[in-house]
Parts: sequence; structure tokens; C-alpha cells
Amino acid sequence: MKNILITGGAGFIGSNLTRKLVEKGFNVTILDNLSKQIHGEDQNSTLFKSIKDIATFIKGDVCVKADWQNALKGQDAVIHLAAETGTGQSMYEIEKYNEVNILGTAHLLDFLANEKHNIKKMIIASSRSIYGEGKYICDNDGVVYPNERNDKDMANGNFESICSSCGENLIITSTDEQSKIHPSSIYGITKQQQEQMILLMGKALNIPAVALRYQNVYGPGQSLSNPYTGILSIFSTRLLNGNDIDIYEDGMESRDFVFIDDVVDATILALEKKEANHQIFNVGSGIATTVNEVANTLKSLYESEVKISISGKYRLGDIRHNYADLSKIKKALGFVPKFDFISGISKFVAWVKTQEIMEDKYESSIEELKQKGLIK
Repeated sequence: MKNILITGGAGFIGSNLTRKLVEKGFNVTILDNLSKQIHGEDQNSTLFKSIKDIATFIKGDVCVKADWQNALKGQDAVIHLAAETGTGQSMYEIEKYNEVNILGTAHLLDFLANEKHNIKKMIIASSRSIYGEGKYICDNDGVVYPNERNDKDMANGNFESICSSCGENLIITSTDEQSKIHPSSIYGITKQQQEQMILLMGKALNIPAVALRYQNVYGPGQSLSNPYTGILSIFSTRLLNGNDIDIYEDGMESRDFVFIDDVVDATILALEKKEANHQIFNVGSGIATTVNEVANTLKSLYESEVKISISGKYRLGDIRHNYADLSKIKKALGFVPKFDFISGISKFVAWVKTQEIMEDKYESSIEELKQKGLIK
């Protein structure tokens, strides 16, 4: 396989992946609509400029069949990254998320089922969001996959997930690929459907397919102006504008933050190794980091004097904890993350310091969610 199509290839993950694949001698074609939320009003972001001269670029949309037909000509593999992202935004832009994430993927599969092509492998960027809450242990009931936290408990400051059988607090453990799938957002539902469609049709069409369930990806190059995704970017932009940080819940909610270089390495392993065929893999750091740790580490690295406060506010649909069990990808593909959180966030902050300080649009995005009744 020499010719690789990357949808969303001008985005954060896509541009980094493109540069690494080109270094390795692959011919990369990118299909991307240069979304203004990511690439700015002039659609000439640093991300786009980093790949436009090293890859074949097609400005197009995965929702348009003709753009798929044009982009797939002569390709050996497709890495499908293009998607609408952002948990909160998905809860009031339902039609858009379904159109791009599900219908866009359907166009790809419809083409592969009905037209002549050379595609020998498909990789879909799935998400940890399909798990909803992660995997937990109950002292009384063993492994538990808790239901969504309810409004009443969170309004009273009880943010931890509880066992639906005995009512006791649960202990978080790593989430493996066999864990229960129960997404708690429209975004998560669409990612689940993308994954299922790709894997099902991969087998039906005898095209090896791989689903990569990315955790919270961060690093140099991610958008600093998008107020809907990327907690490190959101906090960084607020800190650099001298704005206080308001942490939701009690700040002890945690996520698995995985550095962009590790995500790129895992994706290339999935592309190159036959052991990945028709498999699902978690891609993360395998470590849970709290929102408090994120905020205070960034404040220290930026030498900021802003105030960090714990508000007790909460957003409906948010999960409490989730971090990846990497046993499967380590054994099958030999993937081991190279960056821990401190080394990764240090590289991220060093890069941010070289960038123009972006306008802080966070408050307007929060107001939008409040008007929709999604923030309490």
C-alpha cells in the first residue's frame, strides 16, 4: 500500500499523520472541507499550511458523493478522520452530527460496495466517547458499567458514579475493548455507528478494517480558537488572556490524555500491520488525569496568576471517568506510548508560547449551552 487517502487530513490529527506518512514514503491525498471552526475564517490555518505542499489536497466534503468518488481514485487505503467533534455541541446540532459522521461514512461504504476501487484497508477514527462512563469496580457487585449520573445527585454535589444495585460509590478501573458500549452524547452515538458500519462492511466486502478508539488527543498544532473541544487548548487560551478558570463539578473528574505523536504512531501501526485487520483498539496513555491536575499544571507552566475555582456546575451528558486499557494494542501491535502527561503537556505549552494569543470564545460557547439547558 503506497497511496493513502486521509479524510479530515488538514485537521489536528490528520496533518500530523500526513507529515509522518510522507516522511515514511507514502503518497498522501487529503479530503477536507477546511471547517472555519478549526481553520479560521480565511481557511488558511497553520495546520493546513503544514500539509498543502507535501500532499495532494482536495477541498471537498464527505457529505458529497462526488467528492468521495474523486478522492478515492487510485487509493490503496483510506484513513477516515473527518467528523464533527465535541460532545456538548453535538447535543443541539443533532442533524449536522448525523449527516457528517454517519451519512458521510455511508457514502464511503456505498462507493466501495458498488464501484470499482483499489482500497485494501480502512481505518476509522472512533472515540472513547462510545463507552460513555468507563469501567468500574464495586466492592459488592464486581465489574459495573454505571448508568448516566442523574441531575438530582449532581445538583447536590454528588458527582461520583454509583452502583445501581447497591448504591455504593464505585472505583474506576481501565476500560478495555470488551467493555460495555453506552454512549451518553449524540457525538458518542455517531462514533459508535461509524465504527460498526466500517467493521461490518469491511468483513462483507473483504476489506480489512480497523477501529481506533482515541482517548483525549492533545499536543502542538491543536486548535487554540475552538471553544468546543480540547480542554488543554480551552484552558490555555483563557490563561493567556488573563481570564480565570472555572472548573466544573469538583475537579476530580478524569480523562486519559494521549499525546499526538503517540496517536500518529498507533495509527500507522494499524495501517501497516496485518495483525490489526478487523480489530478494535483503544489508543491512549493508559493513565487517568484529573481536570484539577490539568488546570494547575498549565497555570504553573504558563506562570499565570489567574484564579482557579471549583464551581460545582455540571454539564448534562458528561461522564465522570474513563481511561484506556492498552493491553490489546500492546500485545497485537507493539504499541507503547512514549509520552507521559508531564512530558507531553510541557511540549504542548512550549509550542503554545510561540503562537499568537487567540480570542477567548469560551464564555460565548458556555452561554450557548446554558440557553439549550445543557449546563446546570
